[in-house]
Amino acid sequence: MLNISNNSIQTEIREEGYKSLYKLDLPGIHVAFRKWSLGILILTIIILFLPWTQNIQSKGKVTALDPAQRPQTIHATIAGRIEAWYVQEGQLVSKGDTIAFLSEIKEDYFDPDLVNRANSQVLAKESSVDAYDAKIKALDQQISAMRSELLLKQDQLKNKIRQGELKKLSYEAALDQAKIDLDIADYQFRRTDTLFAKGIKSLTDLEGKKLKLQETSAKLIKAENEVQEVDNEIAIYRLELQNVVNEYQSKISKAASDKFSSVSDRMQAEGDIQKLRIQAENYQRRSGFYYITAPQDCYITKALKPGIGETVKNGEAIVSIMPANAKLAVELYIQPMDLPLIQIGQPVNFIFDGWPAFVFSGWPNLSLGTFKGSVAAIDNTTNENGFYRILVQADESWKPWPDALRVGSGAQGVAFINDVPLWYELWRQLNGFPPDFYRDSEGVKSFKTKAPVKSVAK
Repeated sequence: MLNISNNSIQTEIREEGYKSLYKLDLPGIHVAFRKWSLGILILTIIILFLPWTQNIQSKGKVTALDPAQRPQTIHATIAGRIEAWYVQEGQLVSKGDTIAFLSEIKEDYFDPDLVNRANSQVLAKESSVDAYDAKIKALDQQISAMRSELLLKQDQLKNKIRQGELKKLSYEAALDQAKIDLDIADYQFRRTDTLFAKGIKSLTDLEGKKLKLQETSAKLIKAENEVQEVDNEIAIYRLELQNVVNEYQSKISKAASDKFSSVSDRMQAEGDIQKLRIQAENYQRRSGFYYITAPQDCYITKALKPGIGETVKNGEAIVSIMPANAKLAVELYIQPMDLPLIQIGQPVNFIFDGWPAFVFSGWPNLSLGTFKGSVAAIDNTTNENGFYRILVQADESWKPWPDALRVGSGAQGVAFINDVPLWYELWRQLNGFPPDFYRDSEGVKSFKTKAPVKSVAK
């Protein structure tokens, strides 16, 4: 029927009376398929609303958290010839244990008694410094004695000058007296001569007065000569005083010059002593570099200069070691786009090469055989491949990492970020959006779910 009429007779038909109508229904398999499809659809919708943990996955390798505990090489501090090996590859050695012994190859250090001879040179130079000290002390005493002698000479000559000046005063007084006597004698002679001319005085009196005048004249000349002699003596004493001062000043200056020369020589000897001490200490330290020792408890990984008789340069690697009891960590490399999502202390799950594991990256609680860690450090610059390196240390609150784990082993890390519905994660992956990341007002990381429309860039 075409059902073109508005009056339907569908309700008036009795289906139980017509067996052909039952034969027109769908087979049972189709009904089951319909039920299964409906169930799968409902289950899919339920699964899409299950929580999913967003994560960042990266491959890396095991390393040591402390740079001092990472694989390293031991270098020869000095150039030398390998004379003996005291260890084998793979052997565990303690800090300070001898690894190898080197001998000298430079002719400047062939003397087996080089250190003692250098110390003897230091002692000899120190003795010369003591001799300079004694000489400086003797020159100081000599300068002091000459200054004392100069003062004594000056006092003597000054006393002589003072005596000459007093003597001059006495002679000048005698000269004045001689002048007065001469005037008196001359007056008496002229008076007697006048009286003799008048006949009052005799010739004898006149001659006596004349003789007296000549005697006083002689005394005057004598007094003048004595005064002149005293002046000459005083001048000589003053000249001698100046000569003494000049002479002793010259001697003192020469002694001071010798003293300063000795001081200069002493200072130079002090410098030579320091140089010799440095040289002797260098020789002593160099003798300690003949033995290559372990810087810490470690395993001998590989001898880079095997054999006996090989020569090594200073600073050349001689053996590689792996420190024992190293605190392991994993270095992972992430893309710059994921860097803001990584924070210090963020949890990370690991899968180590050689240890079986069953991993659900979106449901970390269902994963088996994984190991946990936390981010310990993040590089501030990218490497040559444009990735940022992060260091992840073991989580002490979880099961310890395997004892057989070694530095250099491969690892794959999964850093967990945010919990979102599964449908949202699928939608994010299809659109190529980065994982969600939130911070609250206190700067603590929080995990929230946001609607897909808010994640679309406008």
